[in-house]
Order: sequence, then structure tokens, then C-alpha cells
Amino acid sequence: MKLNSKGQVTIPAELRVRYNLHEGDEVDVIEEGGALRIVRVSDAETRGQRLVRHMRGRGSAPEVQGMSTEDLMDLLRGE
Repeated sequence: MKLNSKGQVTIPAELRVRYNLHEGDEVDVIEEGGALRIVRVSDAETRGQRLVRHMRGRGSAPEVQGMSTEDLMDLLRGE
């Protein structure tokens, strides 16, 4: 791994998968015993929580507000 001019490194894909790290996850770099450790920030939002926060309120088209789930399904299914 190389450190770039901004002080950044790329965590290899295999390790991101193994440790369930995704774009936007918050991590800390901790100095411990002469070594650096990368650790997930424990109280940070999860990826799912970030997605829900981002999408909340975006599916509220005026023509479907107040419709029941059954009404929406009928509308989507058509004849």
C-alpha cells in the first residue's frame, strides 16, 4: 500500500468485504504500541441508517399521498 500526497491509503477490497466496510463508513486511526490501527467508529450511523436518512421523504409524490398500501399495489399492478 502507498500513502498518497493527501495522506490517504486504500483499504484492499478483500479486507473491506471481510470487515464489512462500505463507502461513507466512519473509521478512526489509533496509535497503539508503535503501530496504527484502523477501527470502525462505534456510534456512527450504519450504511443502512445513512441510506434510510437519505431516502426519507423522497417517495411522497402528491398523487399517492394518503393512499393505502392496497391502493398503491392496485395502481402499480394495473389491469
